[in-house]
Amino acid sequence: MAVITTGRYGFALLGVVQAVLIFTITILTVPLPLVAREFTLGPSGVLLLSAAYGLSFSSLLLLGGRLTDRHGGRPVLRTGLVLLAAASLACALAPGYPVLLASRFVQGAGAALTAPAAVAVVRVLHPEPAAYRRAMATWGGLSVLGATVGSVASGAVAAAVSWRWLFAVPVLVALVGLARSAALPTAAPVGRGPGQGPALDLRGAALATAGICAASYALVASAEHGWRSPGTYGPLAAGLALLTAFAAAERRTADPLLPPGFLADRRRATALAAVMATAAGTALTFVLLSLYLQQLRGWSAAATSAAFLPYAAVLLLSGRLAGPLTVRYGPVVVTAGGLAVAAAGLGLLSGLAPGSEYAPGLLPGLLLLPAGAAAAFAGAAVLATGGVPPERTGLAAGVFNTAMELGPTAGLAALMALAATRPSVVGGYAAAFAAAAAGLALTAVAVAALPRTTPTAPERTIRIKEFT
Repeated sequence: MAVITTGRYGFALLGVVQAVLIFTITILTVPLPLVAREFTLGPSGVLLLSAAYGLSFSSLLLLGGRLTDRHGGRPVLRTGLVLLAAASLACALAPGYPVLLASRFVQGAGAALTAPAAVAVVRVLHPEPAAYRRAMATWGGLSVLGATVGSVASGAVAAAVSWRWLFAVPVLVALVGLARSAALPTAAPVGRGPGQGPALDLRGAALATAGICAASYALVASAEHGWRSPGTYGPLAAGLALLTAFAAAERRTADPLLPPGFLADRRRATALAAVMATAAGTALTFVLLSLYLQQLRGWSAAATSAAFLPYAAVLLLSGRLAGPLTVRYGPVVVTAGGLAVAAAGLGLLSGLAPGSEYAPGLLPGLLLLPAGAAAAFAGAAVLATGGVPPERTGLAAGVFNTAMELGPTAGLAALMALAATRPSVVGGYAAAFAAAAAGLALTAVAVAALPRTTPTAPERTIRIKEFT
């Protein structure tokens, strides 16, 4: 099979894979009540099932990035796709809750290997810095597109046939990716052969995986049990202790999983904050409006999915424009502007009331939010992965995707906890939207304060030495 030497076709394949990884997170969001009824799940079972994929995905991303830097992009990509395909098929055929839950965890593990490996291959397909920046500007919008399509499609498919058919998408995409992966460049570690990259920090990987998983689960559980419950503060305390131990261990390790200086770069740290804030705001919108329309307004799952079609259409259009805008005006301007527009959209949704009608009350916010989110993700992807040497591409991709996953987990938990403090359900939803809007607006100010020029070659060399 001929190697794909042109970036266009290789990037299209990898872009679809990336979008489907995020699509797979959201495919049970709308039909989750149907799954709960089929398997007679209680609240704790529903909570764990809804979080399983995201928990393993976010917890293992740093390890996936390090494996990519050590073994090269294509081998890790293929391993991840095999896990994703097998686990997705198991989800579709699951005879009971235990099999479905375990399969969702394995799906997340496959995604954690696939996501950073795909970025490593993208970098080989676009070796020139300018071309790589253009590619990453487009890449940044793929995640929110995947999440939107998953949320929109899930209700319609579940209503028409069965929620099990939703898992056909990751199965088919993973199989196509495997069939075409031999045509992709190897993306081996720079200057070394496969397996000769940076050492594998097993202790750091174990501490990071356990710490992120425990802390993330605590944040998810807080939305149901509250912060004072042992089921919340116990895992949270354990997670924070493990992450503290991880940070201490990384400073004493010769080749750490996450070099301490990697997050010290102001542009990168601010970009990751923008990713987390935007991901939290978009996740909040889907969750709260799905609850509002189905539980308070009596809409069906299919009608609720249809309500997000304008959101998806604007997101698709904005995603096509975000890349060229980032190249023309720079990632700082596009990220800050996108955050401001997204904040305005959430601000409009903060006017939610018990009798809000769809067109005048919800639609304006559902049009502004995706336009801003697409721009914010596109610009932030360039800021977060810029100035990174090729041999650390997997690390940068792992950190970027971790921020993408932790944003909805941590942000949604905090915002839902805020909503629960209000006397009325709709009043709580409105307060959560207002808080999310304020968070995006503050992040926009922080991004706007960044220098707009790309670091010079000597500056990049200094920054690289800080974390290598």
